[in-house]
Amino acid sequence: MSPSKIQTHPHWTYFLCLEDDVIRLSRWVEFAEKNFNCHSIEIARLLMAASSEVDVLAKLVCRGISSTSQASSIGKYQAELTAAYPTIFKALTTIPRFGIELYPWSSWETPQTPPTWWTATNKVKHHRSEHFEQATLINLLNAMAALLVLVTLLYKNRMNELQPLSQLFIPKAFLINMGNQQVRFIERG
Repeated sequence: MSPSKIQTHPHWTYFLCLEDDVIRLSRWVEFAEKNFNCHSIEIARLLMAASSEVDVLAKLVCRGISSTSQASSIGKYQAELTAAYPTIFKALTTIPRFGIELYPWSSWETPQTPPTWWTATNKVKHHRSEHFEQATLINLLNAMAALLVLVTLLYKNRMNELQPLSQLFIPKAFLINMGNQQVRFIERG
């Protein structure tokens, strides 16, 4: 008898792996506003990993919108994603355990404005000796929240298949299918 095939979702699995590392980090750094500017080599590693996955997923979501998409940079992702999801800047992710609310795409309310956490990631990635202090806890948390939003968009028709559930990050704004390929982020009451 051959083994049965189980549906896997590699981007969800990767998100959970990163989330597990973030949970482990919370044992050493309290996720509180007074620590948001805390920086470390571990935070830098996680920030770059999460942001790299954001880049991968943004490309996939853009290709899901249009199979001919050539988007390959944050500005091009912003143009395509905000055209398809005009309320993405309202996407809210919470960390209930620590009472934190994050709007990782809020800068996208203004055209051609990359998120602060994205800019920080690139500075840490390309000019670490000058900008290492930008590998902050708040930038990491926002990058993870942004990643969760993109995972939601990527798997929007299969969200009920994603198991296990996130242990730390919870989407507070959810997607409403408006029909005709239109999806909006609406805050829960």
